[in-house]
Amino acid sequence: MFGTKATKRGAIFLVVVLAALVPHMTGDPYYLSVAYQAEMLISLAIGLNIVVGYAGLLDLGFAAFFAIGAYTTAILSATYHWTILATIVPGILLAVVCAVIIGLPTLRLRSDYLAVVTLGFGLIIQTIANNLTVTGGPTGIYGIPALTIGSILVQSAAAYYYLFLILVILFVFLSLRLRNSRIGRAWLCIREDEDTAQAMGIKIHRYKLYAYMGGAVIGSVTGAFYAPALTAISPPSFGFNESLLILMAVAIGGMGSVWGSILGGAVVVILPEAFRQFSQARFLVFGGLLIILMMTRPQGLLPEGAFQGTMKRLRARFNGRSTGPLIPPEAMVREAPPGGTQ
Repeated sequence: MFGTKATKRGAIFLVVVLAALVPHMTGDPYYLSVAYQAEMLISLAIGLNIVVGYAGLLDLGFAAFFAIGAYTTAILSATYHWTILATIVPGILLAVVCAVIIGLPTLRLRSDYLAVVTLGFGLIIQTIANNLTVTGGPTGIYGIPALTIGSILVQSAAAYYYLFLILVILFVFLSLRLRNSRIGRAWLCIREDEDTAQAMGIKIHRYKLYAYMGGAVIGSVTGAFYAPALTAISPPSFGFNESLLILMAVAIGGMGSVWGSILGGAVVVILPEAFRQFSQARFLVFGGLLIILMMTRPQGLLPEGAFQGTMKRLRARFNGRSTGPLIPPEAMVREAPPGGTQ
């Protein structure tokens, strides 16, 4: 039987292969557009999971970094005729600078106070986008050129599906590597108990800022590819509702779980589309399902450690079925009577 690591890698490889086959299973542009929108939200959920799930910081304005990446790409490509790939680095730098400016004075706050500050930051970015001439004001920016990678023109729904699939795979890999690193272990300590982490010598404010910056980078990169995918952006796409959807995806999947973020993002996008035939009532149905889910699975669908020990339990069950109940060796040996053998 395969080892635990080999089994996990095999399962991940199988999921990636099945995901890559989706455009071949359905050529409908509508289904593919829903699929890459789900991948887009999954990417954002993975970024927010670093902030909320790893470091334990409640962020209600994460869509601000999404907007920074999207508007940077839109302005530089549509107005100054940069290529889309060339706009990614300026968007990342601007998002990191904003994260440092906002994070340095505010990440000393906790719980509800931090949530209010991040909510304010998200509203500020949306207001700026809504009032500046360079951002197009309320109408936004239109005519964003298509993404080109070398001689490849990325324009169809299937092409963007594969593009965002690659992004999801990259972000999953980076997120898992971060979690198992020294920085990730510090984040988990801060999440569990800030005071204890500080007493152990962890510089909690520095590591909080690292988490905020990491989430900003992922949000900005996702926004950079969001702009050419839709060819037009406007301020309503980056408001509080978008931040709430991203946070909902993290909570549904399980905070701190990368695989939960993937499942949560897929559920938040695909489930309302499945009930589209009910028109406005679909939101009522979706809301009711969310309430039931949170009451029955408050830890999320795939929380941290959901698969921990699974292979060991399967081995024990398999061995039990094939060889019968295991009897300890000492139970099979009777104690010899005093003064001789039995």
